[in-house]
Amino acid sequence: MLVLVPSFQPDRRLVELVGDLQAHPDTSDILIVNDGSGPDYSALFAAAAAADATVIGYPDNRGKGHALRAGFAWAIANRPGEPVVCADSDGQHAAADIRAVARATALMSAGLVLGTRNFGSPRAQPDAEGIPWRSRLGNRATARLFAWVTGLHLGDTQTGLRGCPAPMLGWLCTVPGERFDYEFRVLLEARRAGWPLVEVPITTVYSQHNESSHFRPIRDSARIYAPLVGHIARSGSGRLLVFGASSFGAFLVDLVLLLHATLGNLLVSVVGARLVSSAANYLVNDRIVFAHGVGRRTTRTSLPRYALLAGVLLGANYGLMWLGTVPLHLPLVLTKLATELGLFAVSYVVQRTLVFMGRRARTTPPTSGPVKDVVARRTDVRVSE
Repeated sequence: MLVLVPSFQPDRRLVELVGDLQAHPDTSDILIVNDGSGPDYSALFAAAAAADATVIGYPDNRGKGHALRAGFAWAIANRPGEPVVCADSDGQHAAADIRAVARATALMSAGLVLGTRNFGSPRAQPDAEGIPWRSRLGNRATARLFAWVTGLHLGDTQTGLRGCPAPMLGWLCTVPGERFDYEFRVLLEARRAGWPLVEVPITTVYSQHNESSHFRPIRDSARIYAPLVGHIARSGSGRLLVFGASSFGAFLVDLVLLLHATLGNLLVSVVGARLVSSAANYLVNDRIVFAHGVGRRTTRTSLPRYALLAGVLLGANYGLMWLGTVPLHLPLVLTKLATELGLFAVSYVVQRTLVFMGRRARTTPPTSGPVKDVVARRTDVRVSE
């Protein structure tokens, strides 16, 4: 069993964790990924290496998600066929809980084992006192949103203590996300790919009110919730709803620019406004509405298709605007609204079936594992010492 610890600017608790793990008779190999902590932390990583941990890293901070994928890639290359348990370096995960998750992972042929903390759920262990209110509120809200979106009820969607069987590591390297959002994306993608999710109750530890955490509440929360929005957008009715919101936002940008244009030329005004609104609309549709996967190849394919569609719609937009305002003498705003509603349906169908048709994520694991007829489930597993 390999214990993977991503670490950015740690304190002495990293070295203490290595010592606690090495002190147990069932000693695990420990891999620490230095996520660009800088030269001021070299001594701590050297101390961890002296305690018989393997330390790898890179000079620049790239985020927890990047560090975890680097660790998974190292494990595949250097410990083939060996399960991996991920743990944090800030003292939140006790060595006993790491070993409990390791034992549960060893029993799994495939699937993700989650070390679940108690945030007031009656199903968890009664140790929720002393949890900072923002952590308690944030975890409860995220768990409920996750359940609402996926139908899967998990007690802790933000835990960093996770057991990953060897067949799962290759798939984990394909999940996008560079920072704290990566772990949440793993849960969403695992649900879609059919990997089972198993919960193991662990002790809830918040040392010094979690002051050593590098979690930035606003920025990192936005990164975490963005995959939820994308997940909703990729559902049938949800996608149409978000596409409508995206198109309405582009319409507002287009309308504001058009109304404020004082160029005295309808063609120039329509073209300028449509170029700005189309760029914004493409980014939203590419990143959220039809974002089934990422990659340069799909972007190179979808962008020219979108540009061609935008050009066709631009011509249709101008033709309909001219028809409404010049021969028919209709008000500008009314003509604009009627034109956009008519082109909305055309745009959605063409983008869904042609522009972004190649954006399909691989939802089955690239290595041996649960490929079909496997449904993600919630199971409470208690493993005694």
